[in-house]
Amino acid sequence: MERDRAVLAPMANAIRALAMDAVEAANSGHPGMPMGMADVATVLFSEFLKFDPAAPKWADRDRFVLSAGHGSMLIYALLHLTGYAAPTMDDIRNFRQMGSPCAGHPENDMLEGVECTTGPLGQGIAMAVGMAMAERHLNAAFGDELVDHKTWVIAGDGCLMEGVNHEAVGLAGTLKLGRLNVLWDDNKITIDGNTSLSTSEDILARYDASGWHTTSCNGHDFADIARALAEAAADPRPSLVSCRTVIGKGAPNKQGGHNVHGSPLGGAEVAAAREYLGWSNAPFEVPADILANWRSTGETGKAAHSAWAARLAASASRSEFESRLMGIADLAAPALEDYIEGLVAAPQKVATRKASEMALGPLTEKIPHLVGGSADLTGSNLTKTKFTPLFSADSYDGRHVAYGIREFGMAAAMNGMALHGGVVPYGGTFLVFSDYCRNAIRMSALQHAQVVYVMTHDSIGLGEDGPTHQPVEHVMSLRLIPNLNVYRPADVIETAECWALALETTHTPSVLALSRQNLPQLRGAGDEGWSRLTNRSAKGAYRLVAASAERKVVLLASGSEVAIAGDVAKALEAQGIGADVISVPCWELFDAQDAQYRADLLPEGVLKVSIEAGVTLGWQKYVGDGLAIGIDSFGASAPIDKLYDHFGLTAEKILPRVLARLS
Repeated sequence: MERDRAVLAPMANAIRALAMDAVEAANSGHPGMPMGMADVATVLFSEFLKFDPAAPKWADRDRFVLSAGHGSMLIYALLHLTGYAAPTMDDIRNFRQMGSPCAGHPENDMLEGVECTTGPLGQGIAMAVGMAMAERHLNAAFGDELVDHKTWVIAGDGCLMEGVNHEAVGLAGTLKLGRLNVLWDDNKITIDGNTSLSTSEDILARYDASGWHTTSCNGHDFADIARALAEAAADPRPSLVSCRTVIGKGAPNKQGGHNVHGSPLGGAEVAAAREYLGWSNAPFEVPADILANWRSTGETGKAAHSAWAARLAASASRSEFESRLMGIADLAAPALEDYIEGLVAAPQKVATRKASEMALGPLTEKIPHLVGGSADLTGSNLTKTKFTPLFSADSYDGRHVAYGIREFGMAAAMNGMALHGGVVPYGGTFLVFSDYCRNAIRMSALQHAQVVYVMTHDSIGLGEDGPTHQPVEHVMSLRLIPNLNVYRPADVIETAECWALALETTHTPSVLALSRQNLPQLRGAGDEGWSRLTNRSAKGAYRLVAASAERKVVLLASGSEVAIAGDVAKALEAQGIGADVISVPCWELFDAQDAQYRADLLPEGVLKVSIEAGVTLGWQKYVGDGLAIGIDSFGASAPIDKLYDHFGLTAEKILPRVLARLS
């Protein structure tokens, strides 16, 4: 729907007015970007974006990502003006206040229409790459009649400077994601001042070199903006549009300067801006004719939605398509039942990374939602199965992504895939490189995104590669992140159980910390007829071995150290000292159990000992004044047996410490 400047200019000024009014009322926020990009956003929403405010979760809507999340008033204004149920004007009046969905940065679980939580710069673009990947993957399965939409991004200079941007741009160019369009707020300003203070790169040339289409426009000329966006929409490559703008456009004394980025304009400048813009309305008031023009922008999308709904109703693929959008919580455990029954009959001594690959066999065979990948470590992470061919520009129906050496970009893209819907992503790297992914993992948790991180080589057990590759603090540091389940399974059956749990928790991401070294199968007896209801790992911790003699010791361990704990228990029992072995695959699930269950595993009056090949900080909440045995230093380069002996993680070295404490 093409509109002339006489209509578009007042519409854009409504964004500017709401942005400066809300920031002023909160005495906090970022007015500069919303005011500077108001014209571009007005053209995007009125002429290009496919959306239906009455159906914010319509599967074939275009995705809009505000990567420059500090400019949150831009999206709040757009959602209100275009007719979404929220935010209301009262919500906007309470911008950045407790209880308002208009948070300082957009949060995807607070407002429909906010596709992803943004604020950490660069990750919005990287998540948009994942959304575009999911769109192409589902299109390959269901065709244009059900899946044919674009992903639009507004990003700032900071988004393009961040390292994750380079990773995301390279991946998108390689995959030829032509339905991805990034609108760059090219205002030449960062917090410190002009961008020339910190960068001299030719950004368009960098994108060109990465396989993108690039173009430029005057970000305050509606016709030029429309021309550039039309070019981007038509090009088969991902597109970057440089929108040359003035930050704080409309504030006559502050526009164009870095001080307008992240501070209220002040009462005098707000008054001057109203006069400059010809906006005579009171704060938080939008004239009826301007609001009507904004509300009409969704009409094209409503018609497209109606036509799509008719196609879906008539489609032979309707049931399968709707199933893909429903999630997989009920599919994981049944997919693993026969596999686990086979392990009971024929035990396997394998590394838990291998056990993960084995579990992924039936999971990827039976659950088409699963799309895996690895950051150039497929042969080590073992994330690929015979049911997951390569996802590429030539094969969007593939289910395994070669992310390259882009751990951060992989993690952020997986967030985007999960938030898009229809795909449950998992991706692998070494656990030590979770540091590269960490902020995206945190964003998974914050956004309630179902992403599974397959983190292998989880301890000094990886051996000779040495301390640069041996994680010691990583498992514990990941346990600090709220709404993240960190699993460290002890054997092949626990690994399958942890996979089932990761796929059942649809609003919580998961980390699987997996061993390089082979581990004995500790489970089997009692696991006949395994099902979701008998998943022992579901409680986070359970009694693997009960004391025979009078219980004096409770040994807690995770992962590769559970077998060691079992050997210590046998040695104690041989001396008439009763010892339980508690396997603790997931702290988060254990902490969620009721007090009675936790007290049964951790009774008063006995010595509690934790054993884990990592830092000991944190285990004290379970062992109290007992023993926390681990590694409170970096590792070393040596064969695994030498390392475990050197760091005192053998039954022979743990036993004397337990006996000494008992005496």
